[in-house]
Amino acid sequence: MADDLQKGLDDVLVAESSLSYIDGDAGLLAYRGYDIKDLAREASYEEVLYLLWRGELPDRDALDEFADELAAERAIDESVITTLDGLATADERPMAALRTAVSMLSASDAEENDPDDLDASLRKGRRIAAKVPTVLAAYDRLRNGQEPVEPREDLGYAANFLYMLDGEEPDDVAAETFDMALILHADHGLNASTFTGMVIASTLADTYSAVTGGVSALAGSLHGGANQDVMETLLELDESEKDPTDWIRDAIDNDRRIPGWGHRVYNVKDPRAEILTEKSKDLGESSGEKKWYDYAATIEEYLTEEENFPEKGLAPNVDFYSGTVYYQLGIDLDMYTPIFAMSRVGGWVGHVLEYQEDNRLIRPRARYVGPENREFVPIDER
Repeated sequence: MADDLQKGLDDVLVAESSLSYIDGDAGLLAYRGYDIKDLAREASYEEVLYLLWRGELPDRDALDEFADELAAERAIDESVITTLDGLATADERPMAALRTAVSMLSASDAEENDPDDLDASLRKGRRIAAKVPTVLAAYDRLRNGQEPVEPREDLGYAANFLYMLDGEEPDDVAAETFDMALILHADHGLNASTFTGMVIASTLADTYSAVTGGVSALAGSLHGGANQDVMETLLELDESEKDPTDWIRDAIDNDRRIPGWGHRVYNVKDPRAEILTEKSKDLGESSGEKKWYDYAATIEEYLTEEENFPEKGLAPNVDFYSGTVYYQLGIDLDMYTPIFAMSRVGGWVGHVLEYQEDNRLIRPRARYVGPENREFVPIDER
């Protein structure tokens, strides 16, 4: 590979952004200059959406107005429900169902696409963010033979999703924990799905197209899905009835890959994982069932010892504990990546708006390495 070829675009600067800042060596993530730890512990997901899209944290009146606007857009058209029911009958994967539904949502949006009208693009993004939880909850219920639950405008973003999922209003601990998880996943620089959305937006396609592209990219196993893999690994550990330390030792000896461990950007523990570690422990203590946190913590402790796992620079990422959080909230494993997408809509829309302010079509080049000067041979002479 030539020295000037950056396969995977590692460390290639393609844009400037004021949405999120990452320091992989210090374990720092900030949205618009605010440390993710402060936002996760003190703000709501609605506040973070406002921050990502408008650049500043809202005051109380602005937040109330913004939250009301979001809540008023939660309902989805009956045609979308019908399509979701058909996909559920066909046993479609939740991420594929979400991709189809997001694309379909544009059909019920009467506002014309005008790439020069960023306020219109923001309104479209707001509608998508409001409706995605309704889509996901409806799909999960339909595939389990249940009727969808209508959204409630009097509940917060996180609490409403959990309510629509099982028909029961969540307690404060569950709602606050899920809200925190949404904040932690809202944005993370130019990851694959965000960059995909930006490329689409650079063509002046509408926000629905960009978000559909983001969902499609996130569905790939190298981007989304690690939190589900982590939980499946912990369930395997549980079923083995082995001591967790013995199990992880055997896994390493057999060259097994440990999901949720290591990150393309962070060389220390992912700051989002630090917060979810606390919430996983809190949920376990609250329910009296701490084993899922204990399993993860034991694996982390074992792998942190260099003599046990000599690959330096590897530490837990956000997925290592988010799976245990979602599992303790009673959420199906294959809904974990769709929930990731639900949260990341905030970042996707924010980057679309930011890039289109000073738009330039993203059009990279590839070095041609194929054959040259070949003579064409008519088909009857080949």
